[in-house]
Amino acid sequence: YIISKGRWKSRLTSKALEEMKIPYYIVVEPQEYDNYAKVIDSKKILVLPFSNLGQASISVRNWVWEHSIKEGRERHWLLDDNIFSFWRLNRNSHIRVSSGTIFKVMEDFTDRYENVAFSGTHNLTFVRKIDKIPPFYLNTRIYSCTLIKNDILYRWRGIYNEDTDLCLRALKGGYCTILFNAFTMDKATTMVMEGGNTDSIYNTGDKRRAFAESLKKQHPDIVKVVWKFNRWHHQVNYKVFRGNKLVKKPNIKISKGINNYGMVLETIKDIKGE
Repeated sequence: YIISKGRWKSRLTSKALEEMKIPYYIVVEPQEYDNYAKVIDSKKILVLPFSNLGQASISVRNWVWEHSIKEGRERHWLLDDNIFSFWRLNRNSHIRVSSGTIFKVMEDFTDRYENVAFSGTHNLTFVRKIDKIPPFYLNTRIYSCTLIKNDILYRWRGIYNEDTDLCLRALKGGYCTILFNAFTMDKATTMVMEGGNTDSIYNTGDKRRAFAESLKKQHPDIVKVVWKFNRWHHQVNYKVFRGNKLVKKPNIKISKGINNYGMVLETIKDIKGE
């Protein structure tokens, strides 16, 4: 599912999934349906039964969750609408992918374990190919491209930092999260693109202090508000969740060796001599 508002012209994530031939739904408010239907197959559009609730994307996210459950799914992918492309990090090289195979890999890895509430791609910006990086980080925040376990009791809430809050509640409940470094997304910076929450929620005019304070209020035991990079940030102590260990499902057999799922590196253009 892609949740989208006011971005039928840019529709970055939709274009990326179309290019990769990945089936998807894009979830929109009723007053914007016609605009989206002009540029996206109407069969891929889900229309919400509400609009402009002033709750950021919270109601939309929870509606999607229930839609997935009604469809009989065990998990669902939830994607923001500002993702340019998806990448694989392999042998210290970022390679842009042209199929949905990486989603299958993440699903299969997640499904090895009983207690993974959320998993998803890291942001390409924060995964430097010159560094020594593990294939994934355990027990941290998952955001913007998230595989969600449908049968957990938690749901989206609040207005700001909804992804961090949801992950923290699950971690406090003993679940694990998996943030993949092996697979990443290249996404637009928050508050740069028009539409979404940029126009209605994020323009607080207080250097994002309201964002940071809201998470501290929700989780005062592990969150601090700090000033850096010329604005306010929340700082979360994820170290307290080191005791949350992955629990492998019984009878899971993992083959030895490396499974590349048929992914190969192809030369699209020979640049020798240029």
